[in-house]
Amino acid sequence: MRLRGIIAAVALVLPLLAQPALAKDDLVIGVAQFPASLNPYYDSLTIKSYVLGFGIRPVTAFDKDWKLSCLLCAELPTLDNGLAKLDGKGMAVTLKIKPELTWGDGVPVTAKDVVFTWKLGRDPTSGFANSHPWDRAGSIDVIDDKTVVLHLDKVRVDYNQWDTLLPAHVEGPAFEKAGNFAEYQKQTVFSRAPTTAGLYNGPFVMTAYQSGQQVVFEPNPNWKGPRPGLRRIILKLIENTAALQANLLSGDVDMVAGEGVGLTIDQVIALRKANPDKFEYIFKPSLTFEHIDLKIENPFLAEVKVRRALLAAIDRQTLVDRLFEGMQPVADTWVNRLDPYASKDLARFPYDPNLARAMLAEAGYKPGADGICRNAAGEKLSLEINTTAGNKLRELTQAVLQSMWKASCIEVTIKNEPARTLFGETLKKRQYSGMIMYAWSSGVGDSPRSTLGSDKIPTAANNWGGNNGIAFSDARMDQLIEQSETELDTTKQKAIWAEMQKIYAEKVLVLPLFFRADPHVVPKWLDGYTPTGHGDLSVLFSENWKSK
Repeated sequence: MRLRGIIAAVALVLPLLAQPALAKDDLVIGVAQFPASLNPYYDSLTIKSYVLGFGIRPVTAFDKDWKLSCLLCAELPTLDNGLAKLDGKGMAVTLKIKPELTWGDGVPVTAKDVVFTWKLGRDPTSGFANSHPWDRAGSIDVIDDKTVVLHLDKVRVDYNQWDTLLPAHVEGPAFEKAGNFAEYQKQTVFSRAPTTAGLYNGPFVMTAYQSGQQVVFEPNPNWKGPRPGLRRIILKLIENTAALQANLLSGDVDMVAGEGVGLTIDQVIALRKANPDKFEYIFKPSLTFEHIDLKIENPFLAEVKVRRALLAAIDRQTLVDRLFEGMQPVADTWVNRLDPYASKDLARFPYDPNLARAMLAEAGYKPGADGICRNAAGEKLSLEINTTAGNKLRELTQAVLQSMWKASCIEVTIKNEPARTLFGETLKKRQYSGMIMYAWSSGVGDSPRSTLGSDKIPTAANNWGGNNGIAFSDARMDQLIEQSETELDTTKQKAIWAEMQKIYAEKVLVLPLFFRADPHVVPKWLDGYTPTGHGDLSVLFSENWKSK
C-alpha cells in the first residue's frame, strides 16, 4: 500500500515538474528621477511623460518609424482625406475620437473632453507647457459626441498633431473649485488623487502611488485596444544611478529604459562588457539634446565673447570619445544632424583654447595670480553650474568641463540638486545663477517655439509656463519660428530652419554638448519593446509589451 501511494504521489508531481516555467507578467522598471507633479500640462519633463505614457495617450504621436499616427483619433486628419481643409487664412481640422474609447472609470472619451482641454489650454494664464498647444485653435465646433472641428487662425505645418486630453468629468470640477490656474495646479486630481481611474484613457491605469518612491500600473479594464501583455508595471525610483545599476544586477529591477530616466550610457557600456548575455542592450540614436543653458542676466554672461569663450574652451569631441566611446555625436545646435532640416552650412565651434583666451582678452579679462581671469574691476570670472544630483554621468561631465574651463582661466563651481528640485523650481522659475546642464527630448519636427520663442519665457505672469529658460528674445527668431510653423513648402522650410540655426549658433545662449544614444537595458524575456528615439516615448506603445 505504501509503495502504491508513493507511485501515485510521484505520478501527480511529475506533470507539474514537466511544465515550463510560467511567463513573467510583472515588470519592474528602475528610474533615476521622479516627477514633481503629474498633471500632463505642468512641468514639461521627460520623466513625467514616461510615467504618464502608460496610462494617458495623446491624440496623435509618432511611432518607432517616425510616422505620425492616431492614438485617440479614428483617422489622421490630412489635406488629402479632407479631414483638414484650408479655410480662408487658416485651416479647419476635424478630429474624430475613436468610438470605443473610454476613460479608466468607463466614462466615454467625448467631444466634451476636447472642448474642456481646449478652453484651458488656450488661456494665456494657464501656464500649460506642451509642444502642440491647444491655443492654435481660435474656435471649436462640436459636430457630435465624438467629432469636433478645430478652426486654426492660420495654416500650420503641425495641424494634425494634438496632445493629451484632460477628462472633463474629473478635472472639470477640480478646476471650478480652484477658480484660477495658480490654485488649479494645487487642486488638480492628478496631484490630489493620482490613482483615480478616470484620469487615464490608455491600456493601463495607475493603481498605487508613493510620492518619491514608486508608481504601479495595472491593465485598464475599460481599454478596448490590444490587451496588455503584462499584469503589473512598477516604476521604482532609485535616484543614484550607481545604486540603480546594482539593483538591476541583483534582480530587484527588471529593466532600465534609456529615454533620459534611467542609467547613463557609460554605465550601460560597462554593464554590457561585464554581463554581455544577461540582458538585451539597445543603443538607440535619439533627438535628446544634452546642453547647458546660460543665464544672460548674469553680468559675466551678458557678453557674447565670454559665452563663445566658454564653448571654445571645452573639447566636446574628446568628452564624447572618452565617456561614451564616440557613440554620442557632438551637437552644434538643437537640431540633430539626422534631421532633414539640419543645416549643412552651419558654422562649427570646435575646441580652441587659444581662441577662448583671446576672446576673454578682447572682453577685458586678464589672468590673475591664481590663473583665473578677472575683469577691469578686479572681479573674478567665476560661474556656478547646476545639474541633477546623483546622476553619475552628468556629475562626471561637470568635473571634466570644470577642468577644461579652468585651463582657459574660467572658474566654475558645482552646485547640484535632486531632479525634483532642479526641474520643479530652479529651472522652471529660472532660479539658477549662471549655468544649468540638462536635456531636451523633442518630438519629430517640433517647432522650437516652446524653448526659443519670446512668448514662452517662464514668468510669474504666465504661471511659469513655457520652456524658454534662457529668456531668449529675438525679433527675427520669432518671425522665423512663425514661418516654420506655417510654411508647407519643404524647400522653403529648409531655408527657414537654416537661418534659425545660424542665429542660435551665433548668439551662444546655450552651450550644445551632444545628442544622446539612449541606452536601454531590457530583460531577455520581454517582447514587443520598441524604443522610438524621439519625444513620443516607447511607453506610448506599452500595450504591445509581453513575455516571450
